[in-house]
Amino acid sequence: MKVFQFFLFFCLILIGCNNRQDLSRHQVFKLNLNAGLSSLDPAFSKDQSTMWMCNQLYNGLLQLDDELNVIPSISKHYEISDDGLVYTFYLRDDVYFHDHPIFNSGKGRRVVADDFVYSFNRLIDNSIASTGAWLFNGRVRDSIPFEAKDDTTFIIHLKNPFRPLSSILTLQYCSVVPKEIVERYQKDFRKIAIGTGPFQLVKWQENNALVLKRNKNYFETDSAGNPLPYIDGVKVSFLNDRAVEFLQFLQGGLDFVSGIDKSFIDKVLNSKGELKDELKGQVKMIRGPYMNTEYLGFSMDKVKNQALKNKLVRQAINYAIDREKMILYLRNGIGIPAHYGIVPQGVNGFNENVKGYSYQPKLARQLLEKAGYPDGKGMKPIVLSSNPNYQDLTEFIAKSLEEIGIKVEIQLSPGSFLREAMAKNDVDFFRASWIGDYPDVENFLALFYGPNSAPPNYTRYHNQKYDSLYVKSMQSDNDKSSKLYLEMENIMMEDAPIVPLFYDELIRFIGPNISYMPSNAMNMLVLKSVKMN
Repeated sequence: MKVFQFFLFFCLILIGCNNRQDLSRHQVFKLNLNAGLSSLDPAFSKDQSTMWMCNQLYNGLLQLDDELNVIPSISKHYEISDDGLVYTFYLRDDVYFHDHPIFNSGKGRRVVADDFVYSFNRLIDNSIASTGAWLFNGRVRDSIPFEAKDDTTFIIHLKNPFRPLSSILTLQYCSVVPKEIVERYQKDFRKIAIGTGPFQLVKWQENNALVLKRNKNYFETDSAGNPLPYIDGVKVSFLNDRAVEFLQFLQGGLDFVSGIDKSFIDKVLNSKGELKDELKGQVKMIRGPYMNTEYLGFSMDKVKNQALKNKLVRQAINYAIDREKMILYLRNGIGIPAHYGIVPQGVNGFNENVKGYSYQPKLARQLLEKAGYPDGKGMKPIVLSSNPNYQDLTEFIAKSLEEIGIKVEIQLSPGSFLREAMAKNDVDFFRASWIGDYPDVENFLALFYGPNSAPPNYTRYHNQKYDSLYVKSMQSDNDKSSKLYLEMENIMMEDAPIVPLFYDELIRFIGPNISYMPSNAMNMLVLKSVKMN
């Protein structure tokens, strides 16, 4: 009875109808955020939950399609100056903020270029302390970095050319917000959330429930000219137990689940990563590349174990690991063996011409002997640092290396302690991963740019040729930069500061009542184009 009352209460708020016959015709998408939600302010969209919700509530200059291509959003098109320092965006004139009493007559105000000037300056304002300040700090010029030439012309001025800027501008951090409402509510804007997005906030009871309704004034349409979004609303719960979340999904209480917990993966997927027969018909599974690379990293500076300074030893370790076997037995077939470089297959620009490593134990032994450690003799045990969630993986790695004569000691510590140790350069050999911040090869290659500190350069890798090519790639067009990226990645992989393990895959489950739900390698939640039966 309580469940029914809550659902009825939710629908009354969402739709504003008075009879159940009308309510039955409305489509509400139900999802859960097991990690909770700390803010609805895009200036603090550093975690998946905030990014997912901000993607429903706001828009920026640019956005990504399902293939992670940069496409227009509020900006119809843009131009880049010949020197790569000035980006000029031409805005639509039919985009409005959500209705709010502060606006004239309570109706949403039209978005103008000054709104982007305010929103972007807010990101780099030290008093705001936005977690997105890194997007522009050090990249835009100090004086008047953002400029409104007129209501529909917005300009960004850079200090130095930065080719991936268009990809960065698709991030939720770069959403446009209304100055008058942000300044009226200050820190409470995090729960007011007035944007331009396909949905608008109805109610947010923190740690309990969040309700969004369709923005009837939304500016985007599909290819046939039909207005978006298709569905009428979104209901979000905050169950933190992954098993309970999945059970709710199987019972129809949720329409969507992202990922699957290791504790019950065997009950859902077979060893090939396919949905078990007993769930077919009840559940639909979406599987595709995910913009994440799991790897092992070596410290290239202040190394305690001197053997790891030897490039041949690092190469031998790369050749000693059977990545296919690891994925089959430890991950139910989920993942793509990382036989190339650091850039995963989910990123546009992934290049199969990168010379990586495959499982060749004989070659691994030869390299060890050439390095002066035949069958590992004379080599001190190496310490592999990880967090307890990856104990099975580190044990697999240790056994693999012991088969070629390298002894491994596993050191497990909480993730926060490990990240701190990596940042302080207190570990020689560690398990890590890199989930791309934005869909550009540069975001992964920046991990090895010498001037970068940790993060992202946890390995302290430094190669003068690599660094010079990196700088050059920032000033090049797409075709030239692709060639430079390939050369850079091959240089890095020859030096072997890392052992790429696997490129992750995205697993999503949707209910049988969902006829279409887009998916992308960033695991961004796009609900404006969801279709329900």
